[in-house]
Amino acid sequence: MGNFSNPSFGDLARAASLQPQEKLLKIKKKSDSLTIGIPKETIFQEHRVPLSPMAVNLLVQQGHEVMIESNCGEKANFSDLDYSSVGAIVAYQPEKVFTCDLILKVAPPTEEEIELMKSGQILISALQMVRTKEIIIKKMLSKNITAIGYEFLRDEEDSLPVIRSMSEIAGRASVMIAAEYLSNYHSGKGELFGGIPGIQPTQIVIIGAGGVGEYATRAALGLGASVKVFDNSIEKLRRLEKSLGNRIHSSTLIPKILGKALAECDVAIGALRSPLGLSPCVVTEEMVTNMRQKSIIVDVSIDQGGCFETSEATNHKMPVFEKHGVLHYCVPNIASRYSRTASYALSNIFTPLLQSITNDGGIDECLRNHKGMRAGTYMYKGKLTNAVIADRYKLPRREIEFLLAGL
Repeated sequence: MGNFSNPSFGDLARAASLQPQEKLLKIKKKSDSLTIGIPKETIFQEHRVPLSPMAVNLLVQQGHEVMIESNCGEKANFSDLDYSSVGAIVAYQPEKVFTCDLILKVAPPTEEEIELMKSGQILISALQMVRTKEIIIKKMLSKNITAIGYEFLRDEEDSLPVIRSMSEIAGRASVMIAAEYLSNYHSGKGELFGGIPGIQPTQIVIIGAGGVGEYATRAALGLGASVKVFDNSIEKLRRLEKSLGNRIHSSTLIPKILGKALAECDVAIGALRSPLGLSPCVVTEEMVTNMRQKSIIVDVSIDQGGCFETSEATNHKMPVFEKHGVLHYCVPNIASRYSRTASYALSNIFTPLLQSITNDGGIDECLRNHKGMRAGTYMYKGKLTNAVIADRYKLPRREIEFLLAGL
């Protein structure tokens, strides 16, 4: 007989949830309407909004009620009139928005916002594992909230659609930002990104071959730059080379090779991402001191602490600083710099998600039917279901499959 490992309780719960079970036939409408509340973001420099007016129009036509806080779309150039003209209700007090069944927002909830939430609500927002506070989690648990962190949602192809979409924006934006700061306008070298025939092209180093790295590479190649990509995942590097037709140079993160490439480059982009915590810091201060004068660092990984030892978080109003003669751009949440595009991208993901909740007959059935939705759920009706948060704060955790199987 072969050796078999004992299945975990979670595995048994998942298996049980898939077995045919006797239950009373529930007669219900195919689609149950939702009341959806969209509060105005209060986090510094968060300019995105989760639903565009066109998405709101579609949801209202399907029988849902959408309530927005006044001026919630202002920074993305969506006016209150844009929303009200397609059927949204405009609320002038945040307390009113938080009476809805489902709260949809971009940034994680603040303590003040949780105070406004009612028991049993559904929350869809970012979780931002690195910045999560224990007090926030405990307050949400006390209100029996069902909370979904959209950065962990998975689609039918088992990819992360929100991360992918925001990475595409951040990757392309990083190259545009580098091009901007190479010009004379920002006291740069006065060089055109990419170059022209007869002149050596811009040398760019991209650290990370994930979503941000991929789209930064595509944008840089499109402008004529010479690109070197570093990552410790051979599979990611192979996929990128295959996708781009071997037009890049690639290497694993070997310090000596990385240091040499940085010393010769005009632009370095940090694009490493950790799924659960801080991004690895792979560029030492010594490497930065050896870079060319007036070269550019764009550390997209600053959202998770940064992958350059010299990086310090900046903001959109004062985005850069100089250290060792190298200009550093270290603004978290680069996608918010292009808030209208980012809002449309988020809206394209959230609209079918909301439709799935109603078409399945509610959040419980939707979670049963969609593995990708369960992957993003870190709290279910006041029960913590995320192992990382539970371990960090020593809180009890339950398997979401077990909780759903008991209904």
